[in-house]
Amino acid sequence: MRVELPSRRSTIRLARGLAERLAGGDLVVLAGDLGAGKTFFARALCRALGVPPDLPITSPTFTLVHEHEGRFPIAHADAYRLGGASSGEGARGDAAAELAQLGLRERRAEGALVLVEWGEPFVDALGGDALLIRLAAPEDPAAPGRAAEIEATGARSGEVLAALGDELRSGSGGSRGAGPGAA
Repeated sequence: MRVELPSRRSTIRLARGLAERLAGGDLVVLAGDLGAGKTFFARALCRALGVPPDLPITSPTFTLVHEHEGRFPIAHADAYRLGGASSGEGARGDAAAELAQLGLRERRAEGALVLVEWGEPFVDALGGDALLIRLAAPEDPAAPGRAAEIEATGARSGEVLAALGDELRSGSGGSRGAGPGAA
């Protein structure tokens, strides 16, 4: 499903619509080039899940994982520095060992939402069944807007995506006005 995100506000609405459908144990993976809006989307999603506005939500690039408390626990991770993440080779060798040490799969089993920037190569290692959100900025940096391609990789994420798609098509609820091309 493609969703046009012509403004920051539309990105926040998409995050709110998604937040309404997520549960502890879900996996959300954010992909896209540098500057595509992964951390902005992660921040909007965490806020929509109840993380208080006085707590900073920043990219966990160097710490690798930030823990947040919202409606349920949230483990916000950044896999960019793990071997293989930026190459698209997946969780192999050292990268698989590094990922296992982060304990994200265990956090899912404990009921935390796991939100991973640069995590596309690691979906299987994180337990699969992920909502994969590929964010894209316009080729011209001066041009407005972004877009999100959203894909489900399993049954649970498929349910979340279907419900989100229904909402976007009907224009109701938290994502109202997420933009044309939402379906």
